Amino acid sequence: MARCEARYCAPVPRHLRRLRLRWPFDCKEAAVEMREGGIVARCGQNWHISVPRDMLLRITLLVLLLHEAAAANLPAKWQTLNGAAPLVIARGGFSGVFPDSSQYAYQFAQANSLKNVVLYCNLQLTKDGAGICHTDYRLDNSTTISSAFPKDQKTYTINGQQVQGWFAVDFTSEQLYNNVSLIQNIFSRPSIFDASLPISMVEDVTGLHPSQFWINLHCNYFFKAHNLDAVDYITSVSGQVVIDFISSPEIDFLRSLKGKLGRAKTKVIFKFLEVDDVEPSSNKTYKALLTDLATIKSFASGILVPKSYIWPVNEDQYLETHTSLVTDAHALGLEVYAFNFANDMPASYNYSFDPTTEYLQFIDNSNFSVDGVITDFPSTASEAIACLAHSRKNVVLNKGRPLIITHNGASGVFAGSTDLAYQQAVADGADIIDCSVQMSKDGVAFCLESPDLMGHTTAVQTFMLQATTVPEIQSNNGIFSFDLSWSDIQSLKPELTSPISQSGMARNPAAKNAGKFMILEDFLNFAKNSTVPGILINIEIDVPSLFVCLHCRLLAKRADVKASSENERLALGLSANKGLNAAYLASKRGLGIVDAISTALSNASYDQQPSSFINGFTDIVKQMHTANMSVHVSVLRNEFMAIAFDYFSDPMVELATFVASVEVDGMVTEFPATAAAYFRSPCSDPNAKLDYSILPIEPGSLLDLAPPEALPPAEAPAPPLQVADIQDPPLPPVTNLSQVSSVAPPTTSPSGQSANVPSITLGLLLLVLSSIYDVSVKSFVYGALS
Repeated sequence: MARCEARYCAPVPRHLRRLRLRWPFDCKEAAVEMREGGIVARCGQNWHISVPRDMLLRITLLVLLLHEAAAANLPAKWQTLNGAAPLVIARGGFSGVFPDSSQYAYQFAQANSLKNVVLYCNLQLTKDGAGICHTDYRLDNSTTISSAFPKDQKTYTINGQQVQGWFAVDFTSEQLYNNVSLIQNIFSRPSIFDASLPISMVEDVTGLHPSQFWINLHCNYFFKAHNLDAVDYITSVSGQVVIDFISSPEIDFLRSLKGKLGRAKTKVIFKFLEVDDVEPSSNKTYKALLTDLATIKSFASGILVPKSYIWPVNEDQYLETHTSLVTDAHALGLEVYAFNFANDMPASYNYSFDPTTEYLQFIDNSNFSVDGVITDFPSTASEAIACLAHSRKNVVLNKGRPLIITHNGASGVFAGSTDLAYQQAVADGADIIDCSVQMSKDGVAFCLESPDLMGHTTAVQTFMLQATTVPEIQSNNGIFSFDLSWSDIQSLKPELTSPISQSGMARNPAAKNAGKFMILEDFLNFAKNSTVPGILINIEIDVPSLFVCLHCRLLAKRADVKASSENERLALGLSANKGLNAAYLASKRGLGIVDAISTALSNASYDQQPSSFINGFTDIVKQMHTANMSVHVSVLRNEFMAIAFDYFSDPMVELATFVASVEVDGMVTEFPATAAAYFRSPCSDPNAKLDYSILPIEPGSLLDLAPPEALPPAEAPAPPLQVADIQDPPLPPVTNLSQVSSVAPPTTSPSGQSANVPSITLGLLLLVLSSIYDVSVKSFVYGALS
């Protein structure tokens, strides 16, 4: 029976369902096709009929209407070779979390990816000719074989190089299956599942009934040297299992498969290695072979290339101009697949540590789309394809979703609190930009995260002799803004830093010292003239004159701007000024609330194991909502080192969890572009009925898969929070405020009314800490847009 063509498949218009055709009246989807003997029609998936030619006119009309309806409802066309969405190919399953090619890795990839996810198996042959899936022909880096067979290390010549290790060709499949377990071969990934899962046979993977199955083979010459042949193995198993793709970097191996796969519609893919590596059959470098795609087309239907072949990255880790490889290959009818995608291996600073941005660079640009990506994190590739592609132009709505609040502007891209950081935040779609107010010695109020200039400027190079200790602020030495004049501070350069710089993960080094500091008045004017709906003012300096300054200036602009402070006495002083509301922000360690505007953040809203796994959510947010209070989470960062393993090294999954499961009202982030991209996506709507979505995590679900003996000991419960823990000592006063006390009168219009400006408003929230902390404490938390 004829297959339904996509262009003819569409919901049947309601007014046409009454046509007296020979299908049920409640048919909601139909397809028709012209044939010599008449017309074939289908209702639903399985019901077919033949319509005689005397009904041709009526059916033709229906075809045209269906065609028109289908064309109106088709998604944006992909720029792949066949026009379909790119494939997600899970290398060794979900190897970014579980040991590569383990049962858990393959099952997790199937459960957390697009339905047509391809399971990718690196084929190795054992001594008895069995096939196993393993990432490398050496077993010692990713299994326990060295302890199971300590005396069986060997050295072989492979592609002209001496390679030492333990090899599958020296062991039978039974020896490996019964004695050897898998371990994670990348140290930054979870090790909690190590030594608990056996090596996977090819039959184990195909037994999971994958939607599609891909076998990749390296070094068949090596197997032949041990009286094994992958051609014979693949030929023997192709009758029992469906192999959708076979790839290899060896031309002779791929050519030898011709005519040996029976009726199987297996795609043969030529894999390119690094440009200077030599292909053993032709003795040419892969760079040379890249210039002769027509020859590759003679024996392959596609190519598999490192992603750098398509988007080169320079030595400074910034993207260069893309090559023409994809369009050249597509012009010859070759599909193009790219590999080396992983969330926890930063590729370029252009992506701001957001892995979905990298996928979109390959699948959703104006020039081309690869036909598939091979990745260790198939869920992230899936969300890029199903949720984020073709949504960049969507409007970010300002209602009905949590707020995007910056942390010193877009401080993940530019130095925090600079003009560039604020400009980037507005361009990225932030709802609220923040300014933490500091004071110079001569009374100039400006934006900077901390009064200590050492961590955020180049002050150490110039003013190290003025370093001092202020115990009321911090225990270590600092160079404080209130000890320097504004002209001194202006002579400094901003410093783009990372809170996890000890891991070696820098942020946008090309802009390390870019941007300028902004005085408070310039910040307010910038916000007034931009599209940002709201601002946040954080005040930590004990200067009564500053309160008056802010009060007068903000009233003059008729802007209902709320100020916040982590110091209780300052908050009370601020709130005493009529028209200027204040918010007190608790930030003590025992409370679990850090940085700026947050009543629920990453380590306050869930209980986290020392090994960076989540085992449950607290009920802080629920209690705050019961008390009719908004809750914000702080501070979200993109770097995979900053988030728990449960989020799969994917900041989008963390966002989805806080939005859909924790149900926060806003999020404070250093990368507002990532949050805005999430909210532009249809997957951010929890009520949307989609085939795939960005799902929140289930706390404890990964820990439940680990063997009990591998779990770390439970941490002792935190001590009860005491009132004294959140009472702040007075900060030292700032002197020389003659410039601050001189304030211009309110500006008025010709009619005598105060001038009106776009609303820059934020709501004030009252937080009464729950019995979780065994204490009743007065606290104020900064709130949402009014």
